[in-house]
Amino acid sequence: MNENNIENIKSQMRKGVLEYCILSVLDKNDAYASELINKLKEARIIVVEGTLYPLLTRQKNQGLLTYRWEESTQGPPRKYYSLTDKGREVLQEMDKAWKEIVETLDILRK
Repeated sequence: MNENNIENIKSQMRKGVLEYCILSVLDKNDAYASELINKLKEARIIVVEGTLYPLLTRQKNQGLLTYRWEESTQGPPRKYYSLTDKGREVLQEMDKAWKEIVETLDILRK
């Protein structure tokens, strides 16, 4: 398998967990889009605004997130996203599913 194929597989795996990562970040603190992108980059999940905004909209439409506008000292008001109670419940289910996946992989890799 060549380098491009490996990078493509890694990219697909990251995309698969991106919604889980967004909920995980927002579970700790409310954040606006640029903050979310920076937090994800710090965790080595590279995401661009064109990928993030549709996910945030979908999660909001599913009732997992809500948002509020706050004035900014630097430029226009910012849209801060936060988890809803439903979002916290879904995050707990995702935590369980992730643990199951890790356990399964541990079994298969041994």
